[in-house]
Amino acid sequence: MSKEFDPADSQPAGYVPPKVWSWDKASGGKFANINRPISGATHEKALPVGAHPLQLYSLGTPNGVKVTIMLEELLAAGHAGAEYDAWLIDINEGDQFSSGFVDVNPNSKIPALVDRSTAPETKVFESGAILFYLAEKFGAFLPTDPQKRVNTMSWLMWQMGSGPFIGGGFGHFFAYAPIKIEYAINRYAMEAKRQLHVLDTHLAKNEYMAGDEYTIADMAIWPWYGGVVKGEAYGAQEFLAVHEYRNLLRWTDQIGARAAVKRGRMVNRKLGAPETQLRERHDARDFEVNTEDKVQARGGLWV
Repeated sequence: MSKEFDPADSQPAGYVPPKVWSWDKASGGKFANINRPISGATHEKALPVGAHPLQLYSLGTPNGVKVTIMLEELLAAGHAGAEYDAWLIDINEGDQFSSGFVDVNPNSKIPALVDRSTAPETKVFESGAILFYLAEKFGAFLPTDPQKRVNTMSWLMWQMGSGPFIGGGFGHFFAYAPIKIEYAINRYAMEAKRQLHVLDTHLAKNEYMAGDEYTIADMAIWPWYGGVVKGEAYGAQEFLAVHEYRNLLRWTDQIGARAAVKRGRMVNRKLGAPETQLRERHDARDFEVNTEDKVQARGGLWV
């Protein structure tokens, strides 16, 4: 232990890190049960398989919403081959640790995609990789112009690298941690503000993230940062003074008004009003007849 370390400066007071860390489930706060310090399956369970070539196993978190938006945008653009089955992976119930899911994603994180139209079938995990895979497969939402393509990939990678600071950093310590730690909140609030300013500055000169064309970069960034500035994540609108980011708010509203985006954010959703939740998606008709309010009204029956 460093001689400069003083337990009096700890939170909680007097805490001294042990020489060797050990896992304590009780110390993780909200969502502590969705992770563990080892990988691999905890139980045997095969994944369900629907009728379509594309099988998505996900949950309506920002990372999951990226992919369902992409799939709905592909269908809206006329790519019939993008029809898909979306199965809900309930991370609070440990579905991500089933043998079937771990076989698709050894990292046990949603989303995961299986493309059964290839031989052998293609398994893809990490939301950014799935977006890129689908964009290349269907030749859509990833520009062929070299500069626009580079811009798209740069902003996609920016989101993949920056998102954990928003969710696991700011969101965790501001909204979910079992105790409020001023240092942690200040550290990640600064980074959250910096990232919002990066986006706002860029969008002052560009309609979309890659320029004048809607791409997978917009689909990746919108669920995370749009949710923050619209108050749908962490309840931090006032705390982060999001009204300062007028260009980001313009872009957020513009993306959110798209019909495919509205549909995509409903898929595998478990939070919010029941009429906004489509727990599973197997056909476009499900948006009309199988939202959670209608399923509940039928006593849990799907039609």
